[in-house]
Amino acid sequence: MRGQMTAPDLPENHEQEVAVQVRQRVAARLAAYAGERERAGLPTEDETARRVTVGRLLAEELGRQRRLSLAEGKPILDPRAEERISQTVRDALFGSGSLERLLADRSIENICVNGCDVVWVKDADGRWRRENPVAASDVELVELVRALGGRAEGEERRFDRGVPRLNLRLADGSRLFAVMAVTGRVSLTIRRHRFPAASMSELVRLGVCDGQLAAFLTALVRARKNIVIGGGTNVGKTTVLRAFAHEIPPEERLVTIEDTFELGLNADAAAHPNVVAMQAREPNIEGQGGIDQAELVRWGLRMSPDRVIVGEIRGAEVIPMCNAMSQGNDGSLSTIHASSSRGVFTKIASYAAQSPERLTLEATNLMVASAVHFVVHLGWDRAGRRVVSSVREVIDADGAQIVSNEVYVPGPTGRAVPGAPLRGNTLEDLVAVGFDIQFPATAQPWGRP
Repeated sequence: MRGQMTAPDLPENHEQEVAVQVRQRVAARLAAYAGERERAGLPTEDETARRVTVGRLLAEELGRQRRLSLAEGKPILDPRAEERISQTVRDALFGSGSLERLLADRSIENICVNGCDVVWVKDADGRWRRENPVAASDVELVELVRALGGRAEGEERRFDRGVPRLNLRLADGSRLFAVMAVTGRVSLTIRRHRFPAASMSELVRLGVCDGQLAAFLTALVRARKNIVIGGGTNVGKTTVLRAFAHEIPPEERLVTIEDTFELGLNADAAAHPNVVAMQAREPNIEGQGGIDQAELVRWGLRMSPDRVIVGEIRGAEVIPMCNAMSQGNDGSLSTIHASSSRGVFTKIASYAAQSPERLTLEATNLMVASAVHFVVHLGWDRAGRRVVSSVREVIDADGAQIVSNEVYVPGPTGRAVPGAPLRGNTLEDLVAVGFDIQFPATAQPWGRP
């Protein structure tokens, strides 16, 4: 048609404006249609039927936009632009808005939104890149986060100036944390777990450890040693914890305790058929009903577990966790944020001092010495890869100090290499579960004195 602008000639923001109009009209008509069905006594549509309805409404609304444009001499959209608008509307109604496409990209590890139009993603190689906006405005971004919170675990979760943070697990297992009011703009971070079904062989394949160290760590788990996995943010502590759990025999009963569900051990009925998975609970919108990890650990000990697994020690749960490790639940596992393997002890002492029990440093060290057998620390090698950098065997407590042997020490590249020898009785425990002290021949520290 002469004089009619088509897609290449359109103003840059026209498609976005049409998308907003179409989305608003489809959402309004969908709500009205649902009300009509309810008044007629018809059941609520399931998701499949709802998607068909949305497809019909989209076609009608896009047709309406074309007719209006032709009648008023306004720009018209080509089929590719209409498809993009259709996808945007579907994402908003059924998924996580424009986040859906980022979540569908398995090469993305982290998604960081510093306002609706300032979006950064980090890929598996550790490189950051800028992405397109995930919402039309920060107000719309708040509504998106609230929608996600409303669908989380089937209960309402607040996100407003009164409760300016939201921590939840998305349907694909990703972990979302959002803040508002205390930041210049609404911000959210999504952390992906790229290896949900981790194993020791997978850690070797990824270069986290070599075969010798993997065999040693496997023996620690099978010998029911209590292990705390330390490391910085986003270094892979949860992945390594899953790999350790993979070595637990399926006949054992596990109780897992997390701030937000991430481990997913209960999802693999073949590997772990007897699992109780518990998650800390935020207070409801009236401020009632909150349950922290410390309370869940106490509950878990009443459930006859063979092992207790705490996803991450963050505070007061450190004391019931150590109690669990020292009262017969050997083989228990947890993670903690720390900058070094020795720093794990300092972090535990700090949490214990801030807990309701207000333990002294000396009392905390005695508790740790009787509970924790090994500390495994994760770091980064010189090439920027996640690796096991240190392993400590806890020996005893001496006043303000934890006595430990660093049986694996950081090597020249930052990767762990054999260090001090194991204690004799520990070595016997590992041999009893199949650890070969002669593998490899260079592993001199594991030889008997």
